[in-house]
Formats: sequence, structure tokens, C-alpha cells
Amino acid sequence: MSFRDKVILLIAEGLGLGRIRSAPGTWGSLWGLPLGWSLSWFNTTWWVRLVVAAVMFAIGVPLCKRAAGLRNTKDPGSVVWDEIAAFPLVYAFVPLDGSRQWGVLIAGFILFRIFDIWKPPPVRQCDRLTGGFGIMIDDTVAACYAAGILYLLTHLM
Repeated sequence: MSFRDKVILLIAEGLGLGRIRSAPGTWGSLWGLPLGWSLSWFNTTWWVRLVVAAVMFAIGVPLCKRAAGLRNTKDPGSVVWDEIAAFPLVYAFVPLDGSRQWGVLIAGFILFRIFDIWKPPPVRQCDRLTGGFGIMIDDTVAACYAAGILYLLTHLM
């Protein structure tokens, strides 16, 4: 395996968190917490968070496709870039500052994992798509569900 391929796997597998055999998607999603915190630290607006999500999605399509090829499977559980890339979208429309910051970050994490595991329509249908786009899109749709519920929770409380 080339050095380039090793780097691709390192990034796609969340610096190794995706290699944890039990619940690799949940372990890899932990990167969403520092990512969300960094979005708050830089005081980003909703549109910046959407741009970050779009860039991470665009990077993720070829990255995940190559990683899946290296792991010789359609959608390897160890590849968690798709989960990581979803978090700017999860947090796009909610405040990430103040006394509720960590509560919002953790609630977003939990909501995303619920929708990513449960896979309500159309997440389940998106999960059947192939290639790098297929790997990325189901998590993006799950992030939309999580973002909507998180928005409602933060604006009703």
C-alpha cells in the first residue's frame, strides 16, 4: 500500500477511531464534537457552516470511494469521514456559544447517531446508493433530520 493510500485511510477512518470494531460510526462521530466546538470558537455563521459541510462532502466523495476500494467493500464500517463531514450541517442553524454550548453539541451528536442508525426514509434509500456519493449522502440526510430537531429544541427551550 502506498503512502498516499495510507493517508487516505487515516483520514477516512477518523485517525483510527473508525477502526474500533464495536460501533465504529459512533466512535468516528466523536470527531463531530471538536468540529462543532471549533465552529463555535471561530464564531461562524450558518452559511459558513453550510460551506464547510459542502466542502467536506465534496472531499468525502472521492476520499470514501478510494477508502472503500482499499478496504475492498462497498461501504466499510471503518470509513467514518461521512459521519464526521455531517456535523457542520447538524450544527448549521443553532447557537454554539454560551452556557448551553456543550449541551447543544452533545444533543446534536445524539440526534445524528439516532437518525444515522435508525435510517428513516429517505436515509435508508440513500444508504443503498453506491460509490463515494452513496457513502456520503445517507449521513448528510441523517444530518438534516438531526439539524431540524436540534433547531426546534434550541429555539423552544
